[in-house]
Amino acid sequence: MNPLYIALTCIAAIAVIIPGTSLVCFFIIFYSPRRKENKNGRIEIPNDEIYQVHRELIESWVISARTSPHKDVEIRSYDGLTLKGKFYEYAPKAVIEIMFHGYHGNSERDMSGGIVRASALGHSALVVDQRGAGRSDGKVVTFGVREYRDVLSWIDFVLKEIDPDAKIILTGISMGASTVLIASGQALPKNIVGVLADCGYTSAKAIIKKVLGDMKLPPNVMYPFVRLGARIFGGFNLDEISPIEAVKNSKVPTIFFHGETDSFVPCYMSEENFKACIAPKKLVLIKGAGHGLAFPVNQELYIKEAKDFFDTNITVK
Repeated sequence: MNPLYIALTCIAAIAVIIPGTSLVCFFIIFYSPRRKENKNGRIEIPNDEIYQVHRELIESWVISARTSPHKDVEIRSYDGLTLKGKFYEYAPKAVIEIMFHGYHGNSERDMSGGIVRASALGHSALVVDQRGAGRSDGKVVTFGVREYRDVLSWIDFVLKEIDPDAKIILTGISMGASTVLIASGQALPKNIVGVLADCGYTSAKAIIKKVLGDMKLPPNVMYPFVRLGARIFGGFNLDEISPIEAVKNSKVPTIFFHGETDSFVPCYMSEENFKACIAPKKLVLIKGAGHGLAFPVNQELYIKEAKDFFDTNITVK
């Protein structure tokens, strides 16, 4: 067989395989299809057994969020998306927590318990649907690369539309936690007085490679395709920024929560973020809690630790 023909065939195969594999990775990991409107009021809870154990409690929180007085709000993102949220005011001049949900979650499912917890601390809550989730626009999830800029936009919204003197805590769970950790390392207004990061990962690369391993795929072989898919089809650099690097520049008091039995985002990731963080900080590990379940598993301890930390590190005039 002609060597030139063989060479051209190999080049053609590579030219198809590399972008083709990258495209598949993009759709599986980053693409967020159009959400259907929830017309029947169904409460969506993951089918995993660890979540079903807490179904009744989570449903009660969602119902409370739906029926409690709140104001629907929205902003325009830096790149033109309409992002939506709901503001639950505890009291005028109360500390405001801006809450960010996890990967392929939404504000109602992931943060209704956060509203309850914030209220127990005497805080107002602004729960938002991240880009590509819930009622917000967007079809691409970027693991915090673009989402952290949305955090900055929501901060600007609070200061312009709610209270220019507001004291703000940035709160997140899972990808939302990693997103607020990235934001904490940016130049922030003095109004940002705290961060609460629940079960966040150290970097997009670390969590994606971990999940690829869970899927019995070779992480070191597959990750370059994932990164290329993000770059070509999503238009972003997955390795541009990470929580563990951002917290090395943070000056905002930060409390980290993580369930000790989290099998999705390993507990050691919060431990590593905690060690890297140079701001006043605290790490709270909740025994027997799976991913995103630290608060449902031990509400009393969660509230106590958060209260003690913020009482120590926030001065409310």
